[in-house]
Amino acid sequence: MRIAIVCYPTFGGSGVVATELGIALADMGHEIHFITYKQPVKLELLSHQVHFHEVSVPEYPLFHYQPYELALSSKLVNVVKAHNIELLHVHYAIPHAYAGYMAKQMLAESGIHIPMVTTLHGTDITLVGNHPFYKPSVTFSINKSNAVTSVSQSLKDDTLKLFTIKKEIHVIPNFIDLEKYNNLPALCDRSAMAEDHERIVTHVSNLRSVKRPGDVVAIFDRIQKELPAKLIIVGDGPEKEAMKQQTLALGIRDKVYFMGNSDEVHKILCFSDLFLLPSEKESFGLSALEAMASSVPVVSSNVGGLPEVNKQGVSGYLDAVGNIDGMANHAIAILRDLETLNQFKKQASVVAQAFDLHAIVPLYLTLYQETLHHFKR
Repeated sequence: MRIAIVCYPTFGGSGVVATELGIALADMGHEIHFITYKQPVKLELLSHQVHFHEVSVPEYPLFHYQPYELALSSKLVNVVKAHNIELLHVHYAIPHAYAGYMAKQMLAESGIHIPMVTTLHGTDITLVGNHPFYKPSVTFSINKSNAVTSVSQSLKDDTLKLFTIKKEIHVIPNFIDLEKYNNLPALCDRSAMAEDHERIVTHVSNLRSVKRPGDVVAIFDRIQKELPAKLIIVGDGPEKEAMKQQTLALGIRDKVYFMGNSDEVHKILCFSDLFLLPSEKESFGLSALEAMASSVPVVSSNVGGLPEVNKQGVSGYLDAVGNIDGMANHAIAILRDLETLNQFKKQASVVAQAFDLHAIVPLYLTLYQETLHHFKR
């Protein structure tokens, strides 16, 4: 099958999952074409099965904002024609499904008809899409898709509540490649980050306010008052400087490491003891799943898709958004006793196995085949 995948090429969950999906499909023998404005961060190698097509947006003084959707639609048309693409898979309703629909219309003028699968990831629905200015475009884009998926039941429910959707929404959760995590313990050296008696707490995100990074620091402050610990922050974003100032004000700056963006998060998670994710909104919680795959228990908020990933009292604990004391108490309960910590580590790993790519990618492939079958009838 020849499939074009449109996604954001960044460190965010949607871009990571879209790239991993394409790579997995290529490994199964399918021809994959990534179409976006720069090579995705997780796309390390190109081959005869994996291709990248850059969307460049010419600068015209006429436009106050350069029209990326227009450039993307045109690029999609050119790639579909040049490589006989059979199916489009776009990640995010806007701008990608919107641009995909326009490309489909242009292709139809040339007698080329191609189905489009749209995957909803979260912010395209809960933040951007729900704005009155964008709502009609999001509704239109979803309903004009030939098949629609969401990464969690929670996101599906939100989509149906916020928009007038006529299409069936298939829940296909995010996934990870567990094989990447199997051999890491042998390579894991925690001595550079902490002493043997110290616990390592980790947080990975884009450090935006919706992730409540200030709560991460506040929770860790309570943890380190009860037992020796270090905090590792992976990612970059607008709240990073505020977090640094917060650590200085609390007198814990020497216990907190800011690592910046990294495409080797799994190598950091391998020596972590606990993962914090106190987000205000979280459509799935891919970073929590990555932690669990590394045998790291998770203390998180109970919003969105997180309860579908992090199992209460098994892989970790969930608390209400903003409940810093509750999250800190649960974190300390996991970390204080080594036997308890090891039990949670084992349980987190077991829960993560349900989200292995070998279990999830075939769900996409089945949907592709069904979509093509109905489209050609």
